[in-house]
Amino acid sequence: MIKSMTGYGSAKGTVEGLEISVELKSVNNRYLDASVRLPRSFLFAEEMVKSRVQSHISRGKVDVFVGIDASAAGDVVVQVNEPLLMGYVEAVARIAQLSGLPNDLTAQAVSRFPDVLTVEKKDLDAQAITDGMSEIVEAALVDFDTMRQREGEKLRDDVLSRLETIDRLVSLVEERAPQTVLEYRKRLEQKMADVLGTAGIDESRILTEAAIFADRIAVDEETVRLRSHMSQLQTMLAGGSPIGRKIDFLIQEFNREANTIGSKCQNSEIAHVVVDLKSEIEKIREQIQNIE
Repeated sequence: MIKSMTGYGSAKGTVEGLEISVELKSVNNRYLDASVRLPRSFLFAEEMVKSRVQSHISRGKVDVFVGIDASAAGDVVVQVNEPLLMGYVEAVARIAQLSGLPNDLTAQAVSRFPDVLTVEKKDLDAQAITDGMSEIVEAALVDFDTMRQREGEKLRDDVLSRLETIDRLVSLVEERAPQTVLEYRKRLEQKMADVLGTAGIDESRILTEAAIFADRIAVDEETVRLRSHMSQLQTMLAGGSPIGRKIDFLIQEFNREANTIGSKCQNSEIAHVVVDLKSEIEKIREQIQNIE
């Protein structure tokens, strides 16, 4: 399946109490350039994200945004400093004994004493988070690929329609080229008749000149190669990505054949056809810049 280099995908999930969202977007680029943005405390998962991206994408500038909401994670742990607590309780009891005052100490009151309670952040299970995040990234990539495939189908259909136009234009060149030789021969005969009269025309010389001219303007090889390139491009489009670089090289060959036909043509009609031919090739070249 043909894929476009431009696309967007997203997915969400919960891992270890963390709400994780993943978004991907990409634009054209000659090579793969992946940028991953993660909260600082979760940078341990960056290599995993890049590896997942590389398994799905071969070309394009890809930005991956990973958002993490830890508000519902319960990642805070309240600890009781038991030795300090017992020290406070024993100290208060001793004060009551020495002073004769009532010992009205309550759990709430003692919890307010300095450092009886400590608040600590729960340790993150990096491996579990990485594994869970990997599944969310994969889901986002699947969504991302779905969009790229839809765009790729549109690109393929457009290129195929332009190939049909190119095929028609090549047929016009093939039909018009032999007529150019006949027209050249008629002009040559007319010039010789004007100069020498009908009695002085050397038929063999005319045939020789016409043959030399025909050889000079012959575009059979170029049109055959063009049709071969067209067939090859259709085969590529029927396959799957990544083929963008191969098509880019093939389109250079299209241009080379079209330029050669243009340089050989000695006919205004063929020249106009070649202009249209090169225009269609250029439109294909622009479109394939989006193909992975």
